[in-house]
Amino acid sequence: MRLPRHLIAALAAFCTVALTGTAQAETRTQARPAPTAASEKVELPAPVPCPGCWRPALRTSWQWQLASVPKEPFSDVTMYDIDGFDATAATVRRLHATKAGRKVVCYISAGSYEDWRKDEGDFPASVLGDPLDEEWEGERWLDIRKYTGALGDVMRARLDMCKAKGFDAVEFDNVDGYTNETGFDLDAADQLRYNAWLANEAHTRGLSAGLKNDLAQIPALLPYFDWALNEQCWQYKECTTKQNGDYGYDRFVAAGKAVFTVEYELPTSKFCTKSNAQNFNSLKKKLKLDAYRVACR
Repeated sequence: MRLPRHLIAALAAFCTVALTGTAQAETRTQARPAPTAASEKVELPAPVPCPGCWRPALRTSWQWQLASVPKEPFSDVTMYDIDGFDATAATVRRLHATKAGRKVVCYISAGSYEDWRKDEGDFPASVLGDPLDEEWEGERWLDIRKYTGALGDVMRARLDMCKAKGFDAVEFDNVDGYTNETGFDLDAADQLRYNAWLANEAHTRGLSAGLKNDLAQIPALLPYFDWALNEQCWQYKECTTKQNGDYGYDRFVAAGKAVFTVEYELPTSKFCTKSNAQNFNSLKKKLKLDAYRVACR
């Protein structure tokens, strides 16, 4: 099975990557920029209200498992974040049924084309950019500026899939393409428009929306997203406004919105105490995001 793009933030320690015919490894994206004038001045649509959407409590136990579809016995957690394509409606129903109040999050890539997905033929060639990793062409960046056309239709269909399978929320991956070499001249304003649109589309379907990484745009996107998920912010010293000025995850907590973080390389002794002090829900995970987890609380 090819591993999805979530690994891109997890492999900074490696100078080279090993690739096989069935698995994909990627390097971490370049350093995230501070908010720019373009990101601060761009006009965005009003956030779509979603009174029926699930909004996780600040303290929410969770499991993030993308390498495989979870099987029983499940972890005793309130939130499961799993692959939206690989999971079936029966899987989602079973996760709901085995713990009262449990919610299930639908992982989809919103910023990349993946040639192993069943909808790969729906992407027009005009939206396909550079590979996320130069040694692997199975996943390519998208021209997110074209979300008002065919690209938007693909993403709406993915959200419809999440809704039809019974998911409660969506994790949008690869929504920081403007900080990478995509093959397109994307800027902060393009990313803001697209990310706000994604959150609004989720809300029109009654789905909670999670902001994945994209630290520099937290101030502008906070009104649109219900919670946040980050990889390795403690390792790279970018978790809080004390570290990063305007764009820390403590902004989410201050707004009453839950924050979920994962570290792959740091020992728990290096981040759990700090995470708990910030009221983050943090895990130690393996790169492949299998069932292994060590929770900070």
